[in-house]
Amino acid sequence: MTTMRAIGSFAGGPVDDPRTLQDVTVDIPELRPRDILVRILAVSVNPADVKQRAVVPESATPTILGYDAAGIVESVGPQVKTLAVGDEVWYAGDLTRPGTNAEFQAVDERIVSRKPTSLSFGDAAALPLTTITAWESLFDRFGLTKESTGDLLVLGAAGGVGSIMIQLAKALTGVRVIGTASRDESREWATSMGADVVVNHHNLREETLAVAPDGVDFLFSPHSAGNIDTYADIVKPFGHITAIDEPPGLDLLALKKKSIAWHWELMFTRAMYETPDMIEQQRLLAATADLVDRGVLRTTVTKTIDDFSSTGLKEAHRDVESGRVTGKIVITR
Repeated sequence: MTTMRAIGSFAGGPVDDPRTLQDVTVDIPELRPRDILVRILAVSVNPADVKQRAVVPESATPTILGYDAAGIVESVGPQVKTLAVGDEVWYAGDLTRPGTNAEFQAVDERIVSRKPTSLSFGDAAALPLTTITAWESLFDRFGLTKESTGDLLVLGAAGGVGSIMIQLAKALTGVRVIGTASRDESREWATSMGADVVVNHHNLREETLAVAPDGVDFLFSPHSAGNIDTYADIVKPFGHITAIDEPPGLDLLALKKKSIAWHWELMFTRAMYETPDMIEQQRLLAATADLVDRGVLRTTVTKTIDDFSSTGLKEAHRDVESGRVTGKIVITR
């Protein structure tokens, strides 16, 4: 077999544009020396997938999107050392290569680990991208440890990243976690993930200072546009903010008088630049799998679509675009 089924886009556009998210047949990818070929059994859809779908360059050949995946190793490249054929794995992919919305994907072993044995492929596929983002934010950007204390404010606490960030912070640090949510369903979800306090992001300044009068030490920001002045008011002097969005024209000057540090987090950086510590993503995913199997962390799936096709993928994209999703949506084969 030299070809495979996939879901590809020939141009960017709305989810129902006929040029986006079509069922296609493409060649099975060739392996680089450190690649594994994964038979994909489940994927999840993130806001990043939706953003990428909207801006796919027009082309006569389809662009395969998708990041999160869980599946089984089908074959390995000649220099692969850490994984073997038959291993059940999970990972979040690489921005520079064809994605997970396909039967097979070639991916560098250094950003892949064995999945939790206690989770189905669908439940596992919900976690890699959000876990890597949350882990790198907490431990690489904020520098938190088991001994860390203070207040961590997690905006979008009921979303995919927020859901796992709360769990990781409670399990592996000593900080108090303040989450933001507005709907009753979202507030209940954030609390169930372990948030100590939940405030309404529509009244962020007042409600945050009501529970943390001196301000918070750490703030995670997936929605920075229009919030910088508020952040300057609610973050302590010498505090830290980590952002994952990229609003145009962002002005951070209001943070200067408190010497507040601003960090960017992009979980694809290691793979894009093949950094010397690229294998850290494998290690953190393996550590997460252990925490899941020990019952410390749980999956964040709230909806499973059993239709690995353009129809199922479009349904998931519509849900994520609605902005009202708690947790994660997965698609299984």
